[in-house]
Amino acid sequence: MAVAATLRILPSGGFGTRRALRMVERNVMIYRKGWPYLVSGFFEPLFYLLSLGIGLNHLVGSVTVGAQTVTYAAFVAPGLLATSAMNGATIDATFTVFQRLKIEHAYDSVLATPLTVQDIALGELTWCVFRGALYSASFLVCMAALGDAASPWVILCLPVAILTSLAFACAGMAGCTYLRSWQDFDLVSLALVPMFLFSGTFFPISLYPTGIQVVVRATPLYQAVALSRGCSLGVFDWAMVGHAAYLVVMAVTGLLITSTRFRRLLTP
Repeated sequence: MAVAATLRILPSGGFGTRRALRMVERNVMIYRKGWPYLVSGFFEPLFYLLSLGIGLNHLVGSVTVGAQTVTYAAFVAPGLLATSAMNGATIDATFTVFQRLKIEHAYDSVLATPLTVQDIALGELTWCVFRGALYSASFLVCMAALGDAASPWVILCLPVAILTSLAFACAGMAGCTYLRSWQDFDLVSLALVPMFLFSGTFFPISLYPTGIQVVVRATPLYQAVALSRGCSLGVFDWAMVGHAAYLVVMAVTGLLITSTRFRRLLTP
């Protein structure tokens, strides 16, 4: 319903039309039989959360965030939530889209229908965001069940996760159009793994040297982690506006590049 309402207000042409929902429907039908693959991305951050809550939470003790002191599990959980949103959106936006675009050439068949190139791009992006939001909503429920939600404001982590999914889906799909072979996906891992480890997910970036802090603050996952942690702990400041703006610009830029590249690759 939310997706349909969003597509209904989009201007026709530039970024696609409501026909993009047919691409979403296609993905739903595909994953009816491949549902284990769909839910697999949810378990990795959940296992991290469980292991940290059961083990390191007692060894590390409390962590100070602003004026608050919280458990280590409550500190880490919002970062893992942002990571879950990133992974959920990026998997489909890169690996799956590359397979359909350059290996199977599935989109050539889709273009034989009334759908346009922009409809294909918008439909695939919508599915990627839905997948990231699904992972995030499930993870948020687990956070609350395990007692790692430090504030009622934690509910705001869900729209933050959706924005994170949108930003990484747009950027991932834009980058995917430039990849030439499966070997190029090493570059995707090279980007995602360091962000996961060093974007403030597991410890405050204030522990880094000043130069490293500047680099970390420039990464997109750090913006998502900072936003998610602020909402989870109920610690709000003006810097969060900058974090959100960063992700919005990332999403819009990725969407523009994706639309242009899909038109170039799929139009004879």
